Amino acid sequence: MKIERFEDIEVWKLSRIFINDIYKITDIDKFRKDFELLRQIRKASVSIISNIAEGFERKSNNELMHFLFIAKGSAGEVRSQLYVAKDIGYINEEEFEKLFQKIELISKSLSGFIKYIKSVS
Repeated sequence: MKIERFEDIEVWKLSRIFINDIYKITDIDKFRKDFELLRQIRKASVSIISNIAEGFERKSNNELMHFLFIAKGSAGEVRSQLYVAKDIGYINEEEFEKLFQKIELISKSLSGFIKYIKSVS
């Protein structure tokens, strides 16, 4: 199947769902009071889908790969921020594990997509 729009990319779809989870979990009192961490984890989460979309819209496999690597970096940033949120008690272990598994899947999916793009370039 040929991908016609960035909205058809599976990892973009996963990332879109993940952002909703991040916004819900960061809408609790503890998180809302920590404006810097709240802003950073939301921004990094949104950066993932934004970079997938921007890279796709550039209509060049090299550009797409470049932006997919940036998205993968943002996924790593979110993983790190989840540790901070858990360590300071903003999220519990169960919430951490659920979100961590999702962002890890996104990261692995980005790696797979990058590998695929390299193979067809």
